[in-house]
Amino acid sequence: MTKNVLVIGLGLIGGSVALALQKAPQVKVIGYDAFIQTRAMAKTLQVVHEVVDHPEAAAEKADFIIFGTPVNATLDWMDKMQAWALKKDVIVTDTGSTKSMIMAKAEELRAKGITFIGGHPMAGSHKSGITAAKPHLFENAYYMLTPHAEELEVNIEKLEALLKYTHGKLTRVDAQEHDHMTAVVSHFPHIVAASLVHQLYQENAQFPMTSSIAAGGFRDITRIASSNPLLWRDITVQNREELIGQLEQWLKEMDAVKSLLQDGDISLIEQYFAMAKEVRDELPISAGAFYTSFDLYVDVPDYPGVISEITGYLAEDNISITNIRIVEAREDLFGILVISFQNAEDRERAVKCIARKASFETYIS
Repeated sequence: MTKNVLVIGLGLIGGSVALALQKAPQVKVIGYDAFIQTRAMAKTLQVVHEVVDHPEAAAEKADFIIFGTPVNATLDWMDKMQAWALKKDVIVTDTGSTKSMIMAKAEELRAKGITFIGGHPMAGSHKSGITAAKPHLFENAYYMLTPHAEELEVNIEKLEALLKYTHGKLTRVDAQEHDHMTAVVSHFPHIVAASLVHQLYQENAQFPMTSSIAAGGFRDITRIASSNPLLWRDITVQNREELIGQLEQWLKEMDAVKSLLQDGDISLIEQYFAMAKEVRDELPISAGAFYTSFDLYVDVPDYPGVISEITGYLAEDNISITNIRIVEAREDLFGILVISFQNAEDRERAVKCIARKASFETYIS
């Protein structure tokens, strides 16, 4: 029996979910986007099996409804859908980067007998919009689910059975736990990166050469400050309580560093950096914790032999690599496969090699 999946919001994330789910057997993917141009493009590019102009009517026949919209828009849709005539066993999910506000709103749906399970596929791209959507965007990336503690296991398993066709690493977490963890490793680092860029801007007024020498470590640590400001405005507001907590901890840490510098104890200062090095060196490489100045991100689908295919191309051109890995947590890293090189010249040769011999996109952070 064919299952109807309605995807509302057909940008990068929603479009990629729709494309991935077309691989599922006996599944019809129906799509809606608020922009008529996007709906037309979705039809032309066959991102979905069918495009609709009115989501409410399509929702009535849907077995699954997936919001591929930003969190604020999703909250509005969750209000609207409370008046829709839905199947009693429909399962609703989202793809937002924060979960506490979404799951709080989900209580209203739950009171009306609507099953809602929060979702967050942790992958992205330096491109946006429906034309950037790819069926393999979520392969090997963490796909977090945040069901209510009282949610029926059968409902969670039904959603997992559908989402497995994204080939993401499906993981269940509590919504608040999700927001805390993402605040630590994603949201707060964006604030730190932005603050460092602001500090550079202020310094540059007095020392104009500062920007010219801002390379290497500064560019690496502030790379994520180039992310979409509207997206990060919303994430910051939605997760502000967790971020305030992180900021308070950060200020305490900076006070401790200030004291270290004021005391000038060489041994303690060395210990501070040594501990930081030890902790970072123990971070799992597979989670995308490490990157060097000469990393190349390659957006490839996950199929047997793809790594040997890429390395084979590089070997044919006598290009040496120092490391190669699959990235699982990559919201800010735009490629599944990461290849490290000894120098910028080898990396540039690799970019040209892959462009000449394959159709895979490459990206340098």
